[in-house]
Amino acid sequence: MKKTVTRNYIYNLLYHVFAMLTPLITTPYIARTLKAEAIGIFSYITAITGYCILLCSLGITLYGEREIAYTSDNKYNRTKVLKEILFLRFITMIISLIIYYFLFIRHGEYQLYFKIFSIEIIGNIFDISFFYQGMEEIKKIVKRNFIIKILSIIGIFIFIKSPNDLYKYILIYCLTTLFGNILLWIPLKKYICKVSYKDLNIIRNLKASLKFFIPQIAVETYFLLDKTMLGIILHDMTEVGYYDLSQKLVRIFLVVITALNGVISPRIARLYSNNDNIKIKEYIYKCFNFIFMYSFPIILGLIAVSNKFVPLFFGDGYLKVSNLVYISTFLIVLIGIANILGTDYLLPTKKEMKFTISILCGMFSNLLLNFILINKYKAGGASFATLMSKVVIISVQLYFVRKELNILKILKSSKNYLISSIIMFFVCIIIDNFISNNLICVIIQVLIGIVVYFSILFILKDKFIYEMKRRIIYNIIKCSERDRRIYEKSNYATN
Repeated sequence: MKKTVTRNYIYNLLYHVFAMLTPLITTPYIARTLKAEAIGIFSYITAITGYCILLCSLGITLYGEREIAYTSDNKYNRTKVLKEILFLRFITMIISLIIYYFLFIRHGEYQLYFKIFSIEIIGNIFDISFFYQGMEEIKKIVKRNFIIKILSIIGIFIFIKSPNDLYKYILIYCLTTLFGNILLWIPLKKYICKVSYKDLNIIRNLKASLKFFIPQIAVETYFLLDKTMLGIILHDMTEVGYYDLSQKLVRIFLVVITALNGVISPRIARLYSNNDNIKIKEYIYKCFNFIFMYSFPIILGLIAVSNKFVPLFFGDGYLKVSNLVYISTFLIVLIGIANILGTDYLLPTKKEMKFTISILCGMFSNLLLNFILINKYKAGGASFATLMSKVVIISVQLYFVRKELNILKILKSSKNYLISSIIMFFVCIIIDNFISNNLICVIIQVLIGIVVYFSILFILKDKFIYEMKRRIIYNIIKCSERDRRIYEKSNYATN
């Protein structure tokens, strides 16, 4: 079947829109039921366990996706790669579980929670989502993710009633992840064939995946570092909870960007294997257009509505989260840019070392800033450290790609979206001064903000917006024409 980026993006986007709606349903309930301290404990233990899962992964996820993309047209070769990777992952999982047991399960304050989280480590071996990503069979992953989310929502509302139910919340999180990973094995049979174990070369994949281990450990450590250091330095799980909730709110709006990355990365890998550099750049520039168009209004919109939206969303006692959102919201555009440069360009084009250097620079700057800022500014210091370290990553990556991508062209492409977002922001601030009811005010701000933003873009005659409009109209006409032909054929067959 002929695959297209557009179709895969629609599948991915549909799921990520659902994934965006899920926290809108569950996070307010969890914030009110578990409270900030229990949420902080969950976040802290998730971060600690993440390091063991990282050891278990050994760079296999990033490496596996790329290798499957390279061999996707050859059934025997892709089966061989899959089996080699799974065998390697089984070995690393055993090692990881042994380390996890002796460091965290045998003793410690949160022994029970760490025991439950061992299920997630075991479930990691069943995760073959990298195979479907490499094959550009996004639909399979989307179906799996829908099932996980629905089961998770049902479990949360049935079983979570108080802060004492934290262990149940962790159990729901781990079991749904394990079940979701097992589901991906059901349709696997038609994509693979028999390969003799004599033909497998585990060592080859071990050496190759280790090249990805450093960038993957740098990426994951970067994301886990703030929660870990907040817990270790402050010993205050409430602060960890505030930080985690502010990040969750911001990351709700990152799902659209994540959907784009999940589709573009394997496509760039395939284009690179065919030496189609012109098409690669075309995709990358369009991705930047999309990121700017999406992220700028979200950032300024969140800043405009945060003081009224946060109390509505999380309930009483979370005023500090609103202040953290003012800082964290800028991560939307920064993560979008870093993902395009790193995950969607440097890694698929075999520039792993440059990607690794950029992430390591970000990780060390994050580590340093956390040590300096957390003691004095607590969760606010961690938020600022995350923001600045992401700026460091982007700066290093831009330096590496300066001869391959036109940076001035990228910056110029953001102009219309920035102008439109600033005008939208001031309109939202004016509305805020006239309406006292929080709920009504936020709804009106969002609706009018969307209208103002896109109206300004059409006035500015933004090329990307007009291209999107043209494509939407073309697809509607194409679908209508297809439906008409099907209808005519069915009538003909009936007659």
